[in-house]
Order: sequence, then structure tokens, then C-alpha cells
Amino acid sequence: MPNPSTTPETEAQPLCQQSSFSRENSMGYLLRRVSTMMLSEVDHRLQELGLTHAQWAPLMLIKRGKVNTQAELARELQLDAGALTRTLDRLEAKGLCKRERSTEDRRVVQLMLTPEGEEAIEPVAGVLCDVSNTVLVGFSPDEYETLMQGLRRLYANAEAMRASSEARARQA
Repeated sequence: MPNPSTTPETEAQPLCQQSSFSRENSMGYLLRRVSTMMLSEVDHRLQELGLTHAQWAPLMLIKRGKVNTQAELARELQLDAGALTRTLDRLEAKGLCKRERSTEDRRVVQLMLTPEGEEAIEPVAGVLCDVSNTVLVGFSPDEYETLMQGLRRLYANAEAMRASSEARARQA
């Protein structure tokens, strides 16, 4: 059993081997495929509400208080300013959110949902749970918790890898 204090960089035996690598058994491929299929199903179910992933994801983040400025939303969604501006333009045109410049710092754009946005986002969490529960059919509660722990660890390792890459890029 590996030492829990080791990191992917210090692990003695790599888990992924070039000699036996196949796309179909690649962690990245499988994670991407599951994610893509789940998002497609969510978008299909939300189509009647006129919401796509590009629209419900920012609304959900604003609703949950995860972000309240355009810059924070761009970072969280990993979008460039132009793409996010176009998305927010569409959401504002639908009357689902508002942008207001901060009175303290004119560079900061505050985001808030309108009452219509609050109403539009309401069913999204239920749809996300339904889709998640569908792909989790056959998992026991213990298996689900093990999966979630593993995914959180993967996320932490990926964040550490990203931070390390950014630090190296700044030094170069």
C-alpha cells in the first residue's frame, strides 16, 4: 500500500505505464467522456428552459455565492474575458442577470441574478442530481464516498500540478 504522505511526483511505482497505455483505459479519457456525456444530458434536460451549460453554470456560481465579480467568474469557469462577456451579454438580454460597476473600483464588475434568473436556475440542481444519480446506478454509498475521495484527491493533485507549472513559467 502506498504511503499516504507521498505525492504523485514521489510515488515509487507509476500507476500509468507507457507500455500498457490505451486511450480507452486512460483516466483522462474516461473522466472527459463521462463529463461530456453528463453535460450533454443536463443540457438536453434544460433545453426546454432555454439554458445551456454556458448559461446555467455561471448562473449557478452566482446563485451559490461562489463568485460575485466578472473576474472571479472568468477564473472559476476558466474562460477568457471575451467569451465570458458574450455569455453575460446573452444572460442579460434574457433578463437573468445584471452587471454593475463597483462604486469603489470602476474596474470591478459586480454580478447579480435578477428575480427571473433566480427562477430560471431553481430546477438546475435537481437536474444535476438526477443525471448524477443515473450515472451512479449500482454504486453503494461506500463506493460513492470512495469515488468522491479519489476525485477530490485527483483535483488537489491537478491543482498542485497547475500551480507548479505556473510557478515554473513565472521563473522562465
